[in-house]
This record gives sequence, structure tokens and C-alpha cells, in this order.
Amino acid sequence: MERVTLRIPKQQIDEVERMVETGKFPNRSEAIRSAVREMLNEQTPEQRQRESTSKRGWAKV
Repeated sequence: MERVTLRIPKQQIDEVERMVETGKFPNRSEAIRSAVREMLNEQTPEQRQRESTSKRGWAKV
């Protein structure tokens, strides 16, 4: 597993912390991994292929 550093608005981190405190996730990292998995699973294989070949170097999240 690789480490990623990112900046997230405090309000969003507070919401993630609430999910951890209520037991929905064991920790912040798992909550964020879950969000990334969900985002990736929402895309069809065709969408992933188009985005990987596009010139845009960033993802719309």
C-alpha cells in the first residue's frame, strides 16, 4: 500500500471523524479508501478507458 498526502477541508474531515466515532469505519484512512473505491466502482470500464487516454491530468471528484 502506498501513502498519499492530501488536503481536505476541515468540515469534511469532521464528518469523516464522526463516521469513525459512530463505528461506521475503523479509522479515517479506511473511510477515505472506501470513498475512493466507491468512486472507482461507479465508473464503467469504458469511462475508465476514455479518462485514462484523455489529456486531462486530473480527476473530477
